[in-house]
Amino acid sequence: MLTSKQRIGKHAEDMACQYLLKQKMILMQRNYRCRQGEIDLIMLDAEQLVFVEVRYRRNTKFGSGAETVDARKQRKLITAASHYLQKHDTSSTRTSRFDVISISATAKESKIQWIKDAFQT
Repeated sequence: MLTSKQRIGKHAEDMACQYLLKQKMILMQRNYRCRQGEIDLIMLDAEQLVFVEVRYRRNTKFGSGAETVDARKQRKLITAASHYLQKHDTSSTRTSRFDVISISATAKESKIQWIKDAFQT
């Protein structure tokens, strides 16, 4: 049974995935987990592997979801992505990048902000 927070997170990931699929990206894997951390979405954009962090904010009073991807979170994502690349040798010939999808909700709609190549490794 999912908690309320987990249901909201899954819904945000579903929205982000659908948005990226409409941008002609291909879903490789969802919720890749390893000891080092978790990657919400792993997508293929042409020949580039894209590790996507999805952030949802019901209220942007204290900043957007993208602003919460701090240096610590970036290090965790980079380490988890390195683990993925080591385990999936077909990925080793592709370039990769890190994107952030920030979703903010209002009473009327949800707004999606896609930040390509959000940080460098």
